[in-house]
Amino acid sequence: MRAGRRFPLKTIIAIAALAVVLFFTRLFWLPALGWALVYDQGPAKADIAVVLAGDQWGHRILKAAELVRDGYVPVALVSGPPGFYGFHECDLAIQFAVRKGYPAEWFIPMPHDGYNTRDEARVILAELRRRNVHTFLLVTSNFHTARATRIYRSVAKSMAGAPSFRTVASTDEFFTPDGWWRNREGRKILWNEWLKTVTGPLGI
Repeated sequence: MRAGRRFPLKTIIAIAALAVVLFFTRLFWLPALGWALVYDQGPAKADIAVVLAGDQWGHRILKAAELVRDGYVPVALVSGPPGFYGFHECDLAIQFAVRKGYPAEWFIPMPHDGYNTRDEARVILAELRRRNVHTFLLVTSNFHTARATRIYRSVAKSMAGAPSFRTVASTDEFFTPDGWWRNREGRKILWNEWLKTVTGPLGI
């Protein structure tokens, strides 16, 4: 009985010590959790930009517009799953960019029925191959770059003639790798992205 009583005490002490260590090292591991989600190769000349869906604030499409404006690509293909009050996301995103002063002809709407990044990748890569695209810039939110890159690489490997790409990060309204924990939306983004990162390869 005495030994049994000592074990919980040791456990409590160990947990308390771990909590103290985590607290005093938080400025190291909290940013590390954020930066692990980011993979930004930066822009380079390419045949086209691809704007991934899932950004209600418009940062992704505005980043693509900047890439067209700066001469990296001639046009941007805008991914558009359904479910946005009866519209495809690409249509609303392009309207948003036009209201910001960018020409509508810079954007190609790509409506589809994919509801996750892997389904989206299959549709997008098939369309790029059909268009004889050899290189493209994959534009998505900073927190989504690492996972999206892995998924697109995986799908491309299984598809003959798939184009090569570079990943370009856009900013996010709430998430920064060095400060995501300072606001509720940033914490939700990190949790959701890590959950998808862990469960995605398991097929969950």
